[in-house]
Amino acid sequence: MFSDTGHNWRQHRQEDSLGAFSGNSNADTVVQYKLQQPVIARYLRLIPLDWNPTGRIGLRLEIYGCRYTSDVANFDGSSNLVYRLSMLPSRTSMEIISLKFKTLKNSGTLFHAEGRRDHSLTLVLEKGRLLLYHQKGVTSPSGGQLLVSLGSLLDDQHWHYVKLERLSTHLNLIVDKNTQQVHIPTELSHWDIHQLSLGAVQSHGLQKPILSNRNFHGCLENLLYNDLKLIDLAKKTNPQVTMVGNVTFSCAEPVSVGVTFTDSHSFLQLPGPTSWSSGLISVALQFRTWNRAGLLLTFNLPEQQGIVWLYLSETRLHLQINKTGRTLLDLSAGSGLSDGQWHSVEFNSTHDHLSITVDKDEGAIAHTSIPLPLTNSQLFFGGCPAQESSQECRNPFKAFQGCMRLLSLDSQSVDLIKVQQRLLGNYSHLQIDMCGIIDRCSPSHCEHGGRCTQSWSAFHCNCSNGGYRGATCHSSTYEQSCEVYKHKGNTSGHYYIDMDGSGPIKPQLIYCNMTDRAWMVIQHNNTELTTVHSSPETNQYSAHFDYISEEEQLAAIISQSEHCEQELSYHCRRSRLLNTPDGDPFSWWVGGPGTGQVQKYWGGALPGSQQCACGLQDSCLDRNHYCNCDADYDQWANDSGLLTHKETLPVKSLVLGDIQRPGSEAAYRVGPLRCHGDKNFWNAAFFDKETSYLHFPTFHGELNADISFLFKTTSSSGVFLENLGIKDFIRIELSSSFEVIFSFDVGNGPLEVRVVTSVPLNDNRWHSVQAERNVKEASLRVDEFPASTQEAPSDGHIHLQLNSQLFIGGTASRQKGFLGCIRSLQLNGITLDLEERARITPGVRPGCPGHCSSYGSLCQNQGRCVERANGFSCDCGQSAYTGAFCHKEISANFKSTTSIAYILKEPYELSRNSSALPWSVYSDMTLKGENISLSFRTSQSPALLLYVNSFYREYLALLINKHDELELRYKLHSSGDADVLESRVMNLADGNLHTVVIRRLADSVSIQIDQNAKEDFNLTSDVEFNSIKSLILGRVHESDELDAELATLASLGFTGCLSAVHFNSISPLKAALLHPDSPVIITGPLAESSCGSSSAVNSYVAETTHSLSDQPASVDPGQPLVNAIRSDSALIGGVIAVVIFIAVSALAIMARFICSRKETYRNQEVKAAQPEDSHEFPFSSQADSQSAPSENQKEYFI
Repeated sequence: MFSDTGHNWRQHRQEDSLGAFSGNSNADTVVQYKLQQPVIARYLRLIPLDWNPTGRIGLRLEIYGCRYTSDVANFDGSSNLVYRLSMLPSRTSMEIISLKFKTLKNSGTLFHAEGRRDHSLTLVLEKGRLLLYHQKGVTSPSGGQLLVSLGSLLDDQHWHYVKLERLSTHLNLIVDKNTQQVHIPTELSHWDIHQLSLGAVQSHGLQKPILSNRNFHGCLENLLYNDLKLIDLAKKTNPQVTMVGNVTFSCAEPVSVGVTFTDSHSFLQLPGPTSWSSGLISVALQFRTWNRAGLLLTFNLPEQQGIVWLYLSETRLHLQINKTGRTLLDLSAGSGLSDGQWHSVEFNSTHDHLSITVDKDEGAIAHTSIPLPLTNSQLFFGGCPAQESSQECRNPFKAFQGCMRLLSLDSQSVDLIKVQQRLLGNYSHLQIDMCGIIDRCSPSHCEHGGRCTQSWSAFHCNCSNGGYRGATCHSSTYEQSCEVYKHKGNTSGHYYIDMDGSGPIKPQLIYCNMTDRAWMVIQHNNTELTTVHSSPETNQYSAHFDYISEEEQLAAIISQSEHCEQELSYHCRRSRLLNTPDGDPFSWWVGGPGTGQVQKYWGGALPGSQQCACGLQDSCLDRNHYCNCDADYDQWANDSGLLTHKETLPVKSLVLGDIQRPGSEAAYRVGPLRCHGDKNFWNAAFFDKETSYLHFPTFHGELNADISFLFKTTSSSGVFLENLGIKDFIRIELSSSFEVIFSFDVGNGPLEVRVVTSVPLNDNRWHSVQAERNVKEASLRVDEFPASTQEAPSDGHIHLQLNSQLFIGGTASRQKGFLGCIRSLQLNGITLDLEERARITPGVRPGCPGHCSSYGSLCQNQGRCVERANGFSCDCGQSAYTGAFCHKEISANFKSTTSIAYILKEPYELSRNSSALPWSVYSDMTLKGENISLSFRTSQSPALLLYVNSFYREYLALLINKHDELELRYKLHSSGDADVLESRVMNLADGNLHTVVIRRLADSVSIQIDQNAKEDFNLTSDVEFNSIKSLILGRVHESDELDAELATLASLGFTGCLSAVHFNSISPLKAALLHPDSPVIITGPLAESSCGSSSAVNSYVAETTHSLSDQPASVDPGQPLVNAIRSDSALIGGVIAVVIFIAVSALAIMARFICSRKETYRNQEVKAAQPEDSHEFPFSSQADSQSAPSENQKEYFI
């Protein structure tokens, strides 16, 4: 401990923990310590914490220090110093005001610096914190503008160092060892001080003081303005320094003995004054604490068999008198008393009047008939002795933790020094003659805007609504890219993206378009095609684009993505664009990081080329120019393309120049910024030797360290990461197939955090590890298993001090390294480039293939996982679904005239091989089983859902009968009757969505509807479905093989919704809607719909990139479709509709002709023998060969 006066001691702390020093281990060795922070004091006190258990008590101590010069001035609360510059000072790039101060008052003005243009800076002490204000002009409000706030509990009568630096663009405020920087208002950048008031505001202007009538009461030391010693000038009665009031040059320090209640065992016991037996009671004290509750005082009423409690509860002061378990009186006063400030309490009782007063305000007054005479009663402050009987001192509340001072009984001060010397009363677990309160929220360890609250021994960070988590709000709750969200199974939608994890860049809401790639789409204020109206008065047209993301967010997205692009289009009519590569361009755009740079090329061309895409492809309208628009034709043309060079993105502004001539017309479009790929997420290295490792510079995570990565291995142990210091270290390792250990030491001894999993981690699949260590706790999470945490000591060391290289995949000297892959390794939000280092390191290879073993389960509904160099994709060719994960249902609304016919085998294929017999052609589509699934929604009853026919007059029909039940009919022999399989599930035509799954293998058939139990049936006829011809959804135009009832039903069509229709490997609805080149004949109206979704329609509609090439043609093919460009668009649309109608009618006539030709190839009597099929593939071998997927195609149809 140290002190200036021999009183009011202060504990030495290092790293915000108690400073303890180990002594000798023998009689000769010299133990030396250097203090991290210098101590300026006149007195030192040593407190033995433990004795040598084997030696004798002894101490020899030497203290080394430096000479210290002190110029002191004392201010009594009504005095001040004013320093006036005698001449206009030379303006410098830096001004410095520095001083030290000590005070017992929590408010007061330290200095007021006034400039020559009615600008001033005022540094005030307010509730123990330093606040710096800026005031401007005579109309400035009394509060001014708060620039910065720093420090806490500065009214502790200890010296505190303050330094204010004014640089050209910002201010630095330093309080003790904490620094805060703030950008200054522009008007202060060339501002100079002409008057400096110390201890109060002495202003010649009309500005109101920040703290009215609150001058500084305390001492200032070594007050410097630049190199001027102002206190020394005042001592020498320099004419530039004026003293107002009683300023003395020695520090008058009142002796105030405080006491600290350190823990739940602390108490102070004092005897009650003898004068209290008359019933006149008076107790006064001051306290400060962070705790919301705690006992201040209790004493018994022996004659009344009662007890009095004065305590804090929910930051309010309460007085309660209890008798034999019954509350006789309960008063409360004050609020917010756990703010760490000093609060005064007075408790007075007479014969018929009792009151408690907080901070000199009467908080509660009550009249009572309960006399409070005390005979030999003991007063207990803060708590009760542990060994005392419950009759002597009872405390049903929490013990008080905090400081007390100025205790008085009957207006007589209690001599706490006598208490310390055991000459008065009794105590335990107290620190006397000091206040050991600590503000654990100043400076705050809560990051990213987390709100800090505290108790006596701990602090808490409220991270709500900030997007961060953890004990100090350090780690982000969001992923770093759309790529990561995709690999967690998320579909298209808006997501919060935190590009740097725990770094300073804020999360942002971004639309993720999940296709085969994960696109990040960043919109700006104008992504639509915009008309530029010509005007003789306007030489140029300019547009500025404001993005939804901030500048640093955009830069991070572009830097981290593998590919970025932005559409840039210009549509012109007699409006030139870039002129020639040699001349000055008519138009240009600005793009790139920061303010951007002027770019003189167009979409699809190369930077600096002053060309458009057609110039690069040598396809421009005029070969003498390098842009279509530069031909200057009197007809619509366009130059469009993608900007893909990341260093020039995003487009920030656009200037169009050739728009003022008569007849000039133009339109432009700048699309959203679109990026895909996450270089950090796929950055990986493969360690193929136990002795191999990568090394990087020392990891700096002194107060907060978060480490995350993915790994996969077949080994049962290995070190992922290690970094060493002299004593400190940090390490993450796989200790067994089921356990990961995170261990470290910051000077308090080694600490381990373990996670034991229920599944093996050496299964050669990707597993995630997230470790975090901060000043409060350490945590470890593996995959989705519960996180394990270990709390840090409340008063231990907190700085992690490392000095060796960071080793990845092993260490230079320790146990065996890691065998396998490590990917996406991030330390405090910064990704280590493993691939770059692996390229030059023996035993380590860059990259790590094989992702389907981990992510293949994300491909749903029979989607097939396809390996990619960085990640995977889902091939939905064999699925009735589409989307990034084959998760999106293909649905359509059907009218009664709608029909989809999927042709499985054409008769005219016979002519391709005239030697082939008819049955050899038909026999290649023989089925011994079917897998059928679909969803439907209808109110029609009866209704045909699906129909499959063959060249042998066989069929399969799935329908809803007139009883609203599902019915499946099989006719597998042309001369036999159909098998009718009826489900017992009822009310299927109720307008709700129902899902049907049908499985047949030979004569065994199972039907499951929704979540109902599966129903099993058996066929009585043949088991082979030979030479299937077509599959039909909706209306059946030809039904010769059907009986009259079914034929009538087939002709009515289907009205309702069909979704996710799948027949073996065929998805007819998907083929009709998404693949018009497949063998599908569509009649009647058909449009894709979301009617098959069982949940609400997804509010995040997939992003559509509007391309002008997708627009229908007009009279002038190059004219853009923009409102008000042309007025005849409706007429053009009508012409297009007529043309489409004629084309569709012609196709329908041709289809009917083809179908009629098929009748001549029907064989009603012969069934060719078929080879046996496997249970997994009901098609025959030839059908199997047709349906075998190709590695080069994305969709497969037979």
